[in-house]
Amino acid sequence: MRISYSRGTILLDSPDSKVPPYFVMDNRIGAYRAEGYLYSTIRKDLPDAVDDVFQKEQLSFRYEGKLRPYQKKALEMWESNSFAGVIVLPTAAGKTHIGISAIARISSSTLVVAPTIELVQQWRSKLSEAFGVEIGQVGGGEKLIRDITVITYDSAYLMAEGLGNRFRFLLVDEVHHLASERYIEIARMYAAPYRMGLTATYERVDMLHEKLQELMGGKIFELGYEELTEYLSDYEIIRIPVDLEPEEEEEYDRNRSIFLRYLRKHRITMKGPWDFEKFILSSWNPEGREALLAWRKAREIAFNARVKIDTVRYVLSRHRGQKTIIFSEDTATAYMISREFLIPCITYMTPGPERKAYLEMFRNGEVNALATSRVLDEGIDVPDATVGIVLSGSGSTRQFRQRLGRILRPSSGKHAVMYEVVAKGTSEYGTSRRRRKGVPSSTDDST
Repeated sequence: MRISYSRGTILLDSPDSKVPPYFVMDNRIGAYRAEGYLYSTIRKDLPDAVDDVFQKEQLSFRYEGKLRPYQKKALEMWESNSFAGVIVLPTAAGKTHIGISAIARISSSTLVVAPTIELVQQWRSKLSEAFGVEIGQVGGGEKLIRDITVITYDSAYLMAEGLGNRFRFLLVDEVHHLASERYIEIARMYAAPYRMGLTATYERVDMLHEKLQELMGGKIFELGYEELTEYLSDYEIIRIPVDLEPEEEEEYDRNRSIFLRYLRKHRITMKGPWDFEKFILSSWNPEGREALLAWRKAREIAFNARVKIDTVRYVLSRHRGQKTIIFSEDTATAYMISREFLIPCITYMTPGPERKAYLEMFRNGEVNALATSRVLDEGIDVPDATVGIVLSGSGSTRQFRQRLGRILRPSSGKHAVMYEVVAKGTSEYGTSRRRRKGVPSSTDDST
């Protein structure tokens, strides 16, 4: 018997009569095929097979970083689960250190998969510092393959057939993305016997995270903010309710009424993302389009209430000189804040070099505030950011946890504050309640 790798699958040549049931005969080549991720299972079921899947390697990586007790526990759980599984910890709790320690422990070729160029560059920098070796990078205009390589999700997907047997350890950051219909093929096609996923929020509302049970080892370790208070900055969340101006309130109520009237007429309830998709699918008619446009207009009014600008001005003056990140749900609002307060703005349209320069200016204290849309909900590492202002956002707990995590990286004597600016009498209040579920804090409403 001989096993080898071919374009995301494991081939079995010259089998005897006992072929494991997960193999399927490929009559075109006269051999059996199984999905790449089953490599570890195949090794256990066919221990005498000649293994041509991976090249032999002699690697040794040493990491001198000290782990906190919960980080050590997470690694122990991962090892006891056959070196596979997902570790769930809040943003700023040191997931990267766990990943680096895992690489050192198994000392095997490693592919680190990350969703954004910023995260790819952060991983590459930290890995280079930790191990003192050249780290490869694929994505962001680079294609350098080394024993430890950091790659974007898109590149890992597109290059799966060629790289699937190059790395024995598949380390996936923000692993909740992996469960999507497209990216799940990364988990299927790579033969890596060692697998680790890192995330702050594992569960998805569409339940696709259940796929990660078989493909990545499932969730093996989880702690929340309330269990890590001694390792994160002290923080509070303050909701600031603001009044719409009379003409804004009138326009909001008019559009909201059009939207709600359509929902009632068609007996559509809004309890989650799937219900909203049902509404979208039903809106392909003049009446539905009017309701959709009314929903968008009401949402825009709530998000961009004029008094919110004055509130930002008040918060910035109250925390003068402190590092502040101002979050919005849409690009237009982010640019409006940038113009109003003459601060850098980072959105999906910001070129990579410009984005990197702004972040460096923020780290160095050349600027004390950044405006951003959803693009920085993941992928920014700013240890001394202290204040966050949420001008607008979705009801996603994941998004809120990510934004909160941007200001929780610990430093001596630090007290972080997250402000939510919410328009009174609008759906923003319900959105705020939904996204804050499971996020403990001493919270209040400020007037």
